[in-house]
Amino acid sequence: MSKILCIGEANLDVVAVIASEINYGSDTAAKVSTHGGGAGGNVAAWLRIAGAQSHMLARIGKDAAGVAVRSEFDRLGVTYSEIDVHGAPTGIVIVIVDKDGERSMFPDKGANSGLTLADLPELDTFNAAYISGYALLDPKSRQGILQMIGKIKAAGLKIYFDPATVGGMDGVPIAEIRAWINQVHCLLLNEEEAKYLSSANDLNSAISDLIQICPTVVIKRGPNGVTAANRGSAPISLPAITTQVIDTTGAGDSFAAGFIAADQAGLDFTASLGAALTIAAKCVVIVGARPALDAQV
Repeated sequence: MSKILCIGEANLDVVAVIASEINYGSDTAAKVSTHGGGAGGNVAAWLRIAGAQSHMLARIGKDAAGVAVRSEFDRLGVTYSEIDVHGAPTGIVIVIVDKDGERSMFPDKGANSGLTLADLPELDTFNAAYISGYALLDPKSRQGILQMIGKIKAAGLKIYFDPATVGGMDGVPIAEIRAWINQVHCLLLNEEEAKYLSSANDLNSAISDLIQICPTVVIKRGPNGVTAANRGSAPISLPAITTQVIDTTGAGDSFAAGFIAADQAGLDFTASLGAALTIAAKCVVIVGARPALDAQV
């Protein structure tokens, strides 16, 4: 069984599911729940469901939210690094999910900021690494993450990278982000992000551009499935699995986990994409970004 090092964020998500428009300046009825979150932590959690082992490298506060985050990792079988965060609070994200299952997020990074090369565990037990773009976009973590990438590559591990949302990338020059992408082996992103990073107007042009700087490009397309390519091969597309969408929070992270686990298990490219779509379909039918604690591992 492959073991994946996941580098990024571990948050507590406070999720409010609403069935109507928001009554700004007044009250809006909601169903509120708390769940583990953060792209890195979500991928680590779904990797367990996808049949891989995972270890989470993130800064988690020594507070009530941190206790909840660690407890969920423990119950899912995700190991994690214990880093001294010097009193910083665990990251919190407010997530509003509308009647169509679309989510809007309001993050407070908290302790997540500040990863350094010294936090990187020994790499000899890992088969690959996943890196969340949010960590690289954080100025307090950027140098440390870039140094980690260099060390991970030197160890011969495959690196999977998701650059984060267009909103998250705003403020960092596209050329700089493309330079990061040029250092990894597999790029996982959605259609909007692909067009943004390639300055392309259509999907095929985006892939043609991005494949020049990364050997494998996987574009997550939500209800339209996935389009992906390996350098030197024509793009392939697969449809999404039809299901009743409740909450899209974490869908892209679960997809990434499904793809990484299958790829590391030796499945071919098409089969790995299909496995990713299967895991993503399990995510969107539940509230929250993580698998249910009674899900089969």
